[in-house]
Amino acid sequence: MTESKADGVKVVSPGGTYTGQQGFTYGAGASKETVGAGSICMNVLPMPSGARAKVHYHDRIETIAYMLEGECDVYYGDQLEHKVHLLKGDQIFIPGDVPHAPCNDGDQPCTWLVVHSSELVPT
Repeated sequence: MTESKADGVKVVSPGGTYTGQQGFTYGAGASKETVGAGSICMNVLPMPSGARAKVHYHDRIETIAYMLEGECDVYYGDQLEHKVHLLKGDQIFIPGDVPHAPCNDGDQPCTWLVVHSSELVPT
């Protein structure tokens, strides 16, 4: 029997988690590891009050994050010289190679929906 593209449709049910490189526990989403995605991934990132990500960048990989709940600051730039404050419903786009660090300095948790390209953006 020949395999069809429709055989690649997969569902990721809530409940699975993994610890990312930033030390946060993510809700496992659609990725290469979970569904075999080749060029995109999406995960849920809950950040408790006081949580701060390590300064990092994604090597030629673009990121879009949507604030599902709460609010959070994102520092970005070569020296983290820029800061934006995101509220529930806001989205942020971060180009590849831009250092950034989300920091939940508020007194309530926040939750992000994070989408990354998995293929390298041409330079």
